[in-house]
Amino acid sequence: MTAHIPTAAEIERKQANAERASRNKQGMQRAVKDVREKITSASGLSRAFELELAREFAQNHVSASLALMPYALVIAGTTLSWSSPARAVLWLVLVLGALLYQTMLCRRFIAASTPAMDIKPWIKRLIVGEIAFVTSWALLPTVVGIPETDVLRVFLLVAVLMIGAVSTVLSHTLPTAVYGAALPLASVIVQLVLDSQPTERWMIAGLCLTALLLFVGLANRLYASTLDNLHARAEKDELFTEVEQANLRLREATRQAEEASAAKSRFLATMSHELRTPLNAILGFSEVMKDELFGPLGNDQYKSYVKDIHQSGEHLLQLINEVLDLSRIEAGKHELVEEAIDLVGVVKACCRMLELRATGRGLILKTAFTEGMPRLWADERALRQITLNLLSNAIKFTPQGAEILVKVGWTASGGQYLSVRDNGTGIPEDEIEIVLSTFGRGSQAIKNADQGSGLGLPIVKSLVELHGGAFRLRSKLREGTEATALFPPDRVMAAMPAVHERPGLIISRVVRDGRAA
Repeated sequence: MTAHIPTAAEIERKQANAERASRNKQGMQRAVKDVREKITSASGLSRAFELELAREFAQNHVSASLALMPYALVIAGTTLSWSSPARAVLWLVLVLGALLYQTMLCRRFIAASTPAMDIKPWIKRLIVGEIAFVTSWALLPTVVGIPETDVLRVFLLVAVLMIGAVSTVLSHTLPTAVYGAALPLASVIVQLVLDSQPTERWMIAGLCLTALLLFVGLANRLYASTLDNLHARAEKDELFTEVEQANLRLREATRQAEEASAAKSRFLATMSHELRTPLNAILGFSEVMKDELFGPLGNDQYKSYVKDIHQSGEHLLQLINEVLDLSRIEAGKHELVEEAIDLVGVVKACCRMLELRATGRGLILKTAFTEGMPRLWADERALRQITLNLLSNAIKFTPQGAEILVKVGWTASGGQYLSVRDNGTGIPEDEIEIVLSTFGRGSQAIKNADQGSGLGLPIVKSLVELHGGAFRLRSKLREGTEATALFPPDRVMAAMPAVHERPGLIISRVVRDGRAA
């Protein structure tokens, strides 16, 4: 039982399946991680989001602490107008103590924050610190006393509302802290404004409570905006990570491809001599035996075997030459030996070479050449190879009694073209890309078991593109195939206009790239 040798298509399919499975596995791992973090999270967010929100909360309060201290001093000094100094100092110590505790707590959290830390206790401490700080301000009327005049009451009310606004802006990343701080603020508003009898103070109380609700709504809006920014940043970071991973895979694939190309080049350089030397000996000795140069073989069966050996050797030599030609073209080492070539003359010579083979298969070879065309600046060997490959394919895949039309003429842009058209079996449209790929063979070739390496058309396409041209293959099943090689106008050598010499004038001709200028 022979071991199965995977084809290139199977290897590519296996690699694609492996990459797809790897992406699915990574996506599943990411989804499981997100779900696990959301289950263990107090807010339903991922650990990274909770940590980032808490860190922003702490940074906001540390930054605002220096501005809140002089504000507390101003308010404490103002209360001396109706309260005793002892009460004012007591309240100031209470507020500054709460502010100092909160600032130290935020600094410790920023210094200790890591992705692996247990963030729940820290979030609780931060919330308690914020509620304690706002409560110290809410105790202002209780500690220093409520003034008698409405103006001073409104002053205290505005001072407390300012702290409420500042608190909601600084604490918006932790909504629980905002809600917890709103309760003591609401109680102090009621304490300062409401009376037992409905008066204009009730309107002020309603306005203040509405403002407090507005602050809470603003905090919720800021929280949603911050979450959106975090989601966008996470998606951007994830995209950058995927792009970087794709670049790494691409660089690795490029490195492997370069190593494979270098290995192929070394193999071809080593094996071309190793294969051609014995193959030339096989061809030479089989030809001597086939022609019976040193006497008869004595058996007709031997003659048939020798003929088969010679034909197989020629086919193998042709295959080796095609592989070497294509490898040199792909490596960019195929150099064109350019000169002024008569395209019609080259195509005529190739048609005469293959006319006998076409006649033997019962085919009609017709030609349609535009005579009098200028020469083409090209490689004659490459043009012969292009023509012979196209004619050989047409002869091979055209049924008996059909026609092959070979045309040479002008393109619409002023270039020249070579076209080989047959009315044979044709190629399905979905197989055109296959037959143009390296070692690609269509279903008709496989079905008919025609000999061929699948390199003829790729070599033609590469040689035409080396000349700056384009190769077109049009085919329709059961109607035939047309292969066209288009050469650009700048390779057509236009005739020089007549030059009239004048006395004393030296006429010089400059030839560049084979063209007179």
